[in-house]
Amino acid sequence: MKFDFAYVRRIRIRSILPAQFLYEDGEIMTVSKEIPFTRNGISTEKEQRIRSAVRGAESLPTDNAMSRIAVKEDAELFHEFLSDPQISAPIYTLPRPLTVDALEHFIAKHAEEQSKGEGLLFLNFNSEGEIGGYQDICIWPRWAAGELGGAVHPDRQGKRKGIEGAKLGFDWMFNILGLDLICETASLNNHRTARLLDGLGFKRMGETLSQRDDGTTRASLVWEISKEQWCRKHGD
Repeated sequence: MKFDFAYVRRIRIRSILPAQFLYEDGEIMTVSKEIPFTRNGISTEKEQRIRSAVRGAESLPTDNAMSRIAVKEDAELFHEFLSDPQISAPIYTLPRPLTVDALEHFIAKHAEEQSKGEGLLFLNFNSEGEIGGYQDICIWPRWAAGELGGAVHPDRQGKRKGIEGAKLGFDWMFNILGLDLICETASLNNHRTARLLDGLGFKRMGETLSQRDDGTTRASLVWEISKEQWCRKHGD
């Protein structure tokens, strides 16, 4: 997958400051208690289909040689990939400090999430067996919604790779996992991601304040797009 994931990140919301924000076009965006902001009820049968699709997922579309679910034995190689601050520094959801042991826990946590049908962690490998990127996917089966995050190696960025990779990932989430909504977040000064998501047709929904386990917080913009809106803009 060719998306520049280092600039789009999944945030697990723990605390929110209630507020409203006025954008340049005069539209008021309101902070919600947690993402996703849009919550449409679905049938129990559809929720279970989504959970089953997540549990059964083995790979994600990518231009690398191979993509697969991360396992505990990948922790050292994953750590080597993330040791480049250009890759790991902007990513809010990675464990801190960034150690092999912490990444083993990170991988194990995602394995537990997948077993529940609520999350996925993919690693992309090149033909030499090196990690060229990863995707961190959060799923809210109850709302048929999800969020895509992760990072790619700087050598793979540019030349529309981010845009085309994002489209691959979002198509997969809608069509294979069966989601109805994708919600994305990025820091307020992350103009690169803002341009990408705006260009793909995502709608800015407002701002949220998230808190990590270590107590640090960050304000983030929130975007959403429904499957209907996505197909209307990008085709079936």
